[in-house]
Amino acid sequence: MPFPDPAIPFALIGVPIDSVGGAGGTELSPAALRNLGDWPSILREDRGDLSIHVRDRTRDPATGIVGSDDVLRTTEILRHEVAACLEGGHRPILLGGCCTQVVGAMAGARDAAGRVGIAYLDGHLDLYDGVTSPTGEGADMPLAVALGRGPKPWVAAAGGASLRPEDVALLGPRDVADAASRGSLMPEDFTPVVPLWTNEDIVAEGPARVAADVRRKFEREARPFWLAVDVDIVDQSVFPATDYLMPGGLDWESFASLFKGLAQSPQLLGLSLACYNPQKDPGLRDGRRLAQLVISSLGEVHR
Repeated sequence: MPFPDPAIPFALIGVPIDSVGGAGGTELSPAALRNLGDWPSILREDRGDLSIHVRDRTRDPATGIVGSDDVLRTTEILRHEVAACLEGGHRPILLGGCCTQVVGAMAGARDAAGRVGIAYLDGHLDLYDGVTSPTGEGADMPLAVALGRGPKPWVAAAGGASLRPEDVALLGPRDVADAASRGSLMPEDFTPVVPLWTNEDIVAEGPARVAADVRRKFEREARPFWLAVDVDIVDQSVFPATDYLMPGGLDWESFASLFKGLAQSPQLLGLSLACYNPQKDPGLRDGRRLAQLVISSLGEVHR
């Protein structure tokens, strides 16, 4: 089946992982989000939750990753599942879980569709490696690994790099100065430079215009792309149901405009939602709003 094709239906996959290495937290997100919106209205099938967890709190001295064996296994399983989903005629919607899922997702997308891009919506750069990461959590490193620059065993589990720097649109980080001070890889450390729009750039240019510019590039190149969303791109006062709260993020309207503009591209190959923690969402208001945004955005053009 050719990729992309807006007529290809969606399938839901739950990814119940939390890279902090304990039960609860974001690993509860898939089950919560399933109950907070009319997902059947946009789906062909629900493939259930994958049997994966990150439960080891130990930081492996060789890779620098917390729960290293669990993270590598998660990547291998997700790689196979995403590729099988695409090859079976469905575009995946991953309900995570944390951003660790991006590595396996992009590896599977590459295996099934060849060269792919990513629109990476996140409050963080996610370009640490096993040495520079302040926590050792897999969620600190997924973009670096997908670009082939993270811990070598993790890159190997993904079958090598799944992305080229020029096929990345890094949108919304506001930890640039902090990450640089800790020795993280930076967008300019890649050749060519990874395209970057900070949260301030998005506000200044306007989220609808940024989304249009990003999707225009993918559409002009006929490049299928993945839409990866970490909810901490949104300001902590607006969406507090996540674990690494930071001020200065996007307001909900700006985030919704950015997401909708990208999600409605005919080049959309699949998408992932990450870092929603229902334990921090009394009444599940944030989760409901997130689910409804995704369903309404996709339902308008991808039925």
